[in-house]
Amino acid sequence: MSIFKNKDIKPMLLTETSKPFNDKNYIFELKFDGIRTLIYISKNNIIIKSRNQLILNDLFPELLDIKNNFKTNIIFDGEIVVLKDGKPSFSSLQKRLHIKDKNKINKLKKEYPATFICFDILYETKDLTNLKLIKRKEILNKYKDTKEFIKTIYYKENGINLFNAVKEMNLEGIVAKNINSTYQINTRSNDWIKIKNLKDDDFYICGYLEKENVASLLLGEKKDNKYIYVGKVTIGKKRNEFRIIKNCKITKNNLTNFNDKNYIFINPSIKCTVNFLERTNNNSLRHPVFKCLKM
Repeated sequence: MSIFKNKDIKPMLLTETSKPFNDKNYIFELKFDGIRTLIYISKNNIIIKSRNQLILNDLFPELLDIKNNFKTNIIFDGEIVVLKDGKPSFSSLQKRLHIKDKNKINKLKKEYPATFICFDILYETKDLTNLKLIKRKEILNKYKDTKEFIKTIYYKENGINLFNAVKEMNLEGIVAKNINSTYQINTRSNDWIKIKNLKDDDFYICGYLEKENVASLLLGEKKDNKYIYVGKVTIGKKRNEFRIIKNCKITKNNLTNFNDKNYIFINPSIKCTVNFLERTNNNSLRHPVFKCLKM
């Protein structure tokens, strides 16, 4: 079965390093703060899927117009972002997530319009994944940008200067990609490397404590079938994500190293992404900030 007919493929993922570098065998791009997405386009149809196989057509209806600019079967890889003052704003994107009411979605798409930032092409009437990245970029670059579809700009060889610029603009980071790399479906590859300005990771939500306007979430990591407490993060009680958390099944304390009985413990069935500065010596998160529920 071709990768176009198989709509269950997952995107190529990145490894991580702590320091930027220069290398003539790499190109460097901005790391966008959005939702990783594969878009399948045929003559009369478009399917927008997150990396976790969620179909996002209804959530971002303005992106359905992308199909009008293409005449053949195509798969694109990229990120859905909401731009604010020309920069990705995850706080603005969050306002678009987990909404089911069509009237509210139509209202939000005008206030916080989404854009698909495209950085790779996997299929164009045939499978392109075995081509070198630089060749796939040449194929991608023949397509014009639109309001909803924007190709990434990449820079050759010099990642250090780009990373320094990213730090000055307080952006998320950069991505380094080997120009000779093939596209490795559902693989975390050393050929693609992220260098973050801020760290983030995904953690299980194991409980919560409601306060006046916010709630404190208990975060855990799963190791050897046990949940290890790594810290707390706050979230606004009026946010839709917190309503989803409160609907989780209440259970006994799952955390091996946390004993505060004031917290309501829940079945750790969902994860959230958290930004943080670093890990402490006891593996706790330093200055964690809630980013989103894991999609």
